[in-house]
Amino acid sequence: MSLSDTACKNAHKHAKASSGKSFKLYDEKGLYLLVKPQPDGWGKWWRFKYCFEGKEKCISFGTYPDTSLKQARDKRDEARKQVAEGIDPGENRKAVKSSKAEIATNSFEIISREWGLKKVNDWDDKNNRSKRMLERNIFPWLGNKPITDILPKDILGCLRRVEDRGTIETAHRTLQICGQIFRYAVATGRVDRDITPDLRGALPPAKGEHFASITDPKQVGELLRAIDSYSGSLSAICALKLAPLFFVRPGELRAAEWQHIDLETKEWRYFVSKTEVQHIVPLSTQAIAILEELHPLTGHGRFVFASERNPRGDRCMSENTLNAALKRLGYGKDIMTAHGFRAMARTILDEVLGVRVDFIEHQLAHAVRDPNGRAYNRTAHLSERHKMMQSWADYLDELRAGSAVVPFKKTG
Repeated sequence: MSLSDTACKNAHKHAKASSGKSFKLYDEKGLYLLVKPQPDGWGKWWRFKYCFEGKEKCISFGTYPDTSLKQARDKRDEARKQVAEGIDPGENRKAVKSSKAEIATNSFEIISREWGLKKVNDWDDKNNRSKRMLERNIFPWLGNKPITDILPKDILGCLRRVEDRGTIETAHRTLQICGQIFRYAVATGRVDRDITPDLRGALPPAKGEHFASITDPKQVGELLRAIDSYSGSLSAICALKLAPLFFVRPGELRAAEWQHIDLETKEWRYFVSKTEVQHIVPLSTQAIAILEELHPLTGHGRFVFASERNPRGDRCMSENTLNAALKRLGYGKDIMTAHGFRAMARTILDEVLGVRVDFIEHQLAHAVRDPNGRAYNRTAHLSERHKMMQSWADYLDELRAGSAVVPFKKTG
């Protein structure tokens, strides 16, 4: 039976039956009142028992009568809701207590950091771009504020400061991150709606980020030969060689993990945070050879391209490594960038080799839909993409050797 307020008030009357020892009065759904002997009488503590990831845990909701039965039940219901959303109430409480300002559980900063740990690759890296943007542009003004109290004008005020620094692209990117955090807060029951769409049109349009790329086959061959001559670290050399073979986003390449790479099935499978989809990169024989060369160096750790400053292998290389290497080879950011390998593959596969565009778009992890408007799954055209990636690697070898290029007629 559930507790009543009278039962809570008269809990000390059970003391004789307990022989002076601590005892529990149970309510419902894991809530109970722990009654313990004290020098001046009996103390009463609210406790909530729950199970998280297969482990039984317990947290306190204060003492009775300071915390009433109704208040204890409300706290229990909120904790049960957190468990249902995959949040450990005890760990969430620790995060709040460790906050410098003793921020409430629904503060923008606490929710942002919770979102980052769950949704953003390499969030623990102090140089993570999303985290840096929030720490510089949002947290100082809105971090301590409950997310339910934040208005569109509050976010706009932060974005105006970014805009005043002359970095409108960063302002747009910061707004996108705030939108992702609000949508996470909606999903976890901390706020009713995402308010960031209310700011549509409030910022000047971004010019559009342009990543320089080489798409002329002859110049690609020259670039590949230059990469072969690079004398940096083995991790950087291998990353440079794999960048044109994989043509994934630079952040995805440098954060590649050995546990996601299967040399037997010749596939690299990972989650694309930008489009929130699972992605598969077929591995050509050339790519496998490079990975096998690198494995003795970094295979003991988490990341394929481990940071040289972190011998344990639990941090990946910096986001500037590949562009810096290209610059050392004479390819500045106005000529070629790490991101430019995507445009290189997209252009040549389509315009020179005549590969079906939907195969290419799938391999670029773009949002591709079928004629009925449904999103294709990650395994769509996988067999054909395996063939395409091997043919692409063979073609790059021909360019590296200086072979002539003969355009093919489109198929499919």
